[in-house]
Amino acid sequence: MSAKVLLVCLGNICRSPAAEGVLRHKARERGVKLTIDSAGTGAWHVGDPPDARMIKAAAKRGYDISYQRARQVEFSDFYEFDYLLAMDLSNHSNLLEMAPPNRSCDIRLFLDFSDGEVRETPDPYYGSGDGFERVLDLIESGADGFLNHVEDESA
Repeated sequence: MSAKVLLVCLGNICRSPAAEGVLRHKARERGVKLTIDSAGTGAWHVGDPPDARMIKAAAKRGYDISYQRARQVEFSDFYEFDYLLAMDLSNHSNLLEMAPPNRSCDIRLFLDFSDGEVRETPDPYYGSGDGFERVLDLIESGADGFLNHVEDESA
């Protein structure tokens, strides 16, 4: 099975591009075939690279996200992807409101796949450097859990 996953946050410059990079890296390491992209529910940063602080924090862990460019969720995404995974409840709610009734994708919270207690990935944009590290910790856990889910589904 090869799944297609879209990771979604608000502006597509911190959480979802980091999740895209981490998930792509971990999937490659585990040999799991995924099509991975990220987008934002808002259009403020369309065409922009990820936040420089997130690029730096991700690079320290071996994830290159510098080439990514922000985009907004599009109507076609609800049909092209198997999973639309929101980083928080607000974006999850926005996706459900935007979703056509006959969509073919599963819309869930990314951290629903994590084994931790936290369900939402906090937005580090207005915080300090260690907020980016905490977000990466959560994303790594969510990515591992999602890959386990995909592997279980294809077994």
